Amino acid sequence: MQNKMSRRTLLTGAGAALAASAAGVFATPKRAAAADTPKDTFRYSLNTSTIRGQKLPIDKEVDIAAEAGYNAIEPWIHELDAFVKAGGSMKDLDKRIRDKGLVVEDTIGFPEWIVEDDAKRAKGLEEARRCMELVSQIGCKRLAAPPVGATDAAHAVTDLMKIADRYRALLDVGEKMGIVPQVEMWGFSKTLGRLGEAAMVAAESGKPQACVLADIYHLHKGGSEFAGLKLLSESCIQVFHVNDYPETPGREKITDAHRVYPGDGVAPLSQVFNDLRKIGFKGVLSLELFNPGYWKQDAMLVAKTGLEKTKAAVQKSLE
Repeated sequence: MQNKMSRRTLLTGAGAALAASAAGVFATPKRAAAADTPKDTFRYSLNTSTIRGQKLPIDKEVDIAAEAGYNAIEPWIHELDAFVKAGGSMKDLDKRIRDKGLVVEDTIGFPEWIVEDDAKRAKGLEEARRCMELVSQIGCKRLAAPPVGATDAAHAVTDLMKIADRYRALLDVGEKMGIVPQVEMWGFSKTLGRLGEAAMVAAESGKPQACVLADIYHLHKGGSEFAGLKLLSESCIQVFHVNDYPETPGREKITDAHRVYPGDGVAPLSQVFNDLRKIGFKGVLSLELFNPGYWKQDAMLVAKTGLEKTKAAVQKSLE
C-alpha cells in the first residue's frame, strides 16, 4: 500500500509538473512575441512653418499643436517677436504651452554667426543672444543655427575648421544661456550643405553639447547619403526634421515648396527611422513643411494629417 501511494504520489506530481511545463511552453511564445514587437518610441513636434500660410498667432498655433496630438512645438523667432510686439506676454505663452502639455524642443532663428565679415558676425552673436533670452522664457532647450548669410557662392565659407571655431563661439553664448545651438545643414547652401560637413563642424568644435539639426528634404537636396545618419551618435541628433519629397522635380530644381507629408513621396523613410533607432535617437521628430497647397487648408486639418501620416510612416518602418 505504501508503495502504491508513493507511486500514485509520484505520478500525480509528474503530471502536475508536465501540465505546468506545457502551460509554460505555450505561454512563453506569447510573452516573447509581445516583448519582441517593436514599438514607436519617437516623440513628435510641430514646426510652425507647416501652418505658416494660415497666418495664425503663436498662441493659436500652440492650441492647434496640442489638440492635434503633438508632444512639442517648434516655433520661429519672428512669430515670438510678433507676439510680443502685439502686446503678448512670454510668461503667459509659457504657461499656455505647459498647460497644453507641450514643450519647446527647438526654435528657428537666423543669427549670422558663420559669415566672414567680422562686424556682421559680432552682430550675429548678439542676435543669437537676444534670441536665446527670448526663447528661454518659454522653456526652449535649443536654437537652430543654419548657415545664414553664407549660402551663395559669393559669401560661402568653405573652411570647415574656421566654421568649427565660429560654432564654438556660438556654443559659448548658448552655454551661458542654458540653450544649445544646433548646426543646421541646408541642402541648397554652398556652406554646410551636406550632413558630413555639419557633423565635422560639430565634432571639431570641441564642445560636448555640440549637435546637428538634420532634415530629410535637405539631405536629399544637398546630395547627402541617408546612410550617413547611422554613423552619428545619440547626442549628435536631438531634433530631426521630418517631411517627404516627390520623385519630380529632380534634386537641382526641387524647392522647399515641394515638401509633402511623410509617406506621400519617395524618401527612404523606413531606412531613416530605423537608422535613428540604431544610434539610440531619443529626440523628437519635428514636422517641417512649406507646402503652399497645405497653407490653403484648415490649419487643424493640416496639423492632424501631418501627425497621422508621420506616425503611419514610422509604424511602417517597424513592420
